[in-house]
Amino acid sequence: MKIALANREATMALGRRLAPLLQAGDVLVLNGDLGAGKTTFTKGLAAGLGIQQMIKSPTFTIIREYQGGRLPLYHMDVYRLEAGGGQDLGLEEYFDGDGISVVEWAQFVADELPTEYLSLTFTRTATENERRLMVVPHGTRLTHVVEEWLHG
Repeated sequence: MKIALANREATMALGRRLAPLLQAGDVLVLNGDLGAGKTTFTKGLAAGLGIQQMIKSPTFTIIREYQGGRLPLYHMDVYRLEAGGGQDLGLEEYFDGDGISVVEWAQFVADELPTEYLSLTFTRTATENERRLMVVPHGTRLTHVVEEWLHG
């Protein structure tokens, strides 16, 4: 399923709308080039969860944990694991844990991902702040979540 996002505000709003539908243990995989909208979407998701902290890209820390909302948010940027090392992070503890896991550059830890996750691919367009979003749910529950999120 493809979605047009006119600007940053639309990207954040989409994240806010998804947040109430998620439950502990849900994993979102965000794909896209630098500046494509992954962190902007995550900011909206965090706001929808009620998290008040400022959301920053976890590029240099690999995993940022945010508490204080309906559920914890675990924001991961595993780009630096391009050469391997994901199995040493204990990602399954996050994926099976009490919060929502958002993973950027997940192709570098593909073997660590659970069988059920939501794949979101952000692509820039010719218009400066416009983005395209491709949504692919993996698993029955997340397929129902996507239906409610985008059509409910």
